[in-house]
Amino acid sequence: MQKLYEEMKMSIEATIKLNRIPDHIRKQHKGFREWDFVLSKHDHQTILQILIDGKDSNAVDIEGNPLPTLVYLAREKRPQHHHHFKAGSMNALIRVSSRISNGPIILNVDCDMYANNSKAIKYSLCLFMDEKKGDEIAYVQFLQSFDNLTKNEIYASSFRVLQQLELHGLDAIGGPCYNGSGCFHRREALCGKKYEKNYKVDWKKLSDTKADESASFLEETCKVLASCTFEHNTTWGKEMGLIYGFLVEDIITGLSIQCKGWKSMYLSPERDGFLGVAPITLLQTLVQHKRWMDGHLQVFLSRYCPLLYGYKKIPLKLRLAYCPYNLWAANCLATLYIVVMPCLCLLKGISLFPKISSPWVFPFAYVAFVHRAYSLNEFLWCGGTFRGWCNDQRMWLFNRTSAYFFALLETILKLLGYSRLNFVVTVKVADKEALKRYDGELIEFGATSPMFDILATLAMLNLFGIFGALKKVILDVDEDLQVLEKFGLQILLCFVLVTINLPVYQALFFRNDNGKMPSSVTYKSIIFAMLACTATMCF
Repeated sequence: MQKLYEEMKMSIEATIKLNRIPDHIRKQHKGFREWDFVLSKHDHQTILQILIDGKDSNAVDIEGNPLPTLVYLAREKRPQHHHHFKAGSMNALIRVSSRISNGPIILNVDCDMYANNSKAIKYSLCLFMDEKKGDEIAYVQFLQSFDNLTKNEIYASSFRVLQQLELHGLDAIGGPCYNGSGCFHRREALCGKKYEKNYKVDWKKLSDTKADESASFLEETCKVLASCTFEHNTTWGKEMGLIYGFLVEDIITGLSIQCKGWKSMYLSPERDGFLGVAPITLLQTLVQHKRWMDGHLQVFLSRYCPLLYGYKKIPLKLRLAYCPYNLWAANCLATLYIVVMPCLCLLKGISLFPKISSPWVFPFAYVAFVHRAYSLNEFLWCGGTFRGWCNDQRMWLFNRTSAYFFALLETILKLLGYSRLNFVVTVKVADKEALKRYDGELIEFGATSPMFDILATLAMLNLFGIFGALKKVILDVDEDLQVLEKFGLQILLCFVLVTINLPVYQALFFRNDNGKMPSSVTYKSIIFAMLACTATMCF
């Protein structure tokens, strides 16, 4: 295995250095040679090659152990045909694999993920083959983990509490949603089969379902299954395979499977089953969250809304469990109000909260303190750090005031017909300097974006609010106690928001590296914040 690993490493390094497939490797595989006649990656024929034929007695490793079938597939793409992004790719793979191997269990992982636990397959099969409840399970979802997280999770990419606490609770009410990667599927369920009571699987019969044809024959006959026109006038993308038309094709596909009577299970072994790569810049993280929230809200506002589509099909508890994620984007409105209005009202002299001496201040203080304390306790209990929790709260604010807000706007524009479905792939590579800053847990801005304009403007707005409060206290010496009495909670809220935004101020005014906030964003944020303050004081 070590020799095989070294050979693979050398091949990959040579490919990266040349920025193309080395000639001696291209000559070995006709699949690579076919790309020589392709003009564009968006306009080409189906390219299919069985690299390792599992039925071939000579297909063994250096120790003589048989190797599994390995297939290279690039489905046909034409400009005049919608390829349906990741969902279209998976559906093509499902059809081709049904002819070549037809394994009853399908594992799907993203291209930036790898297996980290050799027992992951065993754990999943134990659930699928359980004599009492195994036949009800459509898919087994593993924890989404990453191997490049910093100690304090600067961009809060692990969803620690969600994955280690919340998703486990869904097993009792029908199972978790399908999260797109690190998931073992029952082929029949993924291909549209409805669950029937007393359904039983004959595993001995399913274990001998491989095609008897030669590799060359299968290569030619399977190409049509990955063509652009194969799905026309079929139920693929509607009732079979992954569902088309949504940015979160995984969520809607999992919901559709559960509504056909199947259940799912969530697995989180001590050693993570699969590891991937998390975004290492703030913009990458925000773009990823925007796509997720746009897709979730799109699901809620469609005919697949869990409350309606799942009626009498899945338990009410499971339908309600989908809704908080579907409505995350809409929550941006409440967060924006909390971030904007208290500081503007503070500048105008309008009190929004009870006076400090009023007994009505205790409900506000109690809810705020207990909620944060409970949140911190959950985070620490799940293995996080205090600084990690602080970063989690910061990213909660950043996402809700920028990514979620743009997701809400884009969803509304799509409903009005002014925008089309656009799947944006999250880029997870960066230069060495950016990677060094990420390892040092320094937030990476370094780009112009409307989302950065919002973050910087809100940060400046709350900074101006603090300055306004200090002015009231300093200039009104005789009334400073009255100012604190009347506006104490508003000043405290602005102070908390300013503290959360300290990395933004640092990027705006004090950093000199390439990860700082661009000058154009700095100027715009100051102007927008000053205009908002001026308009507030004038009206």
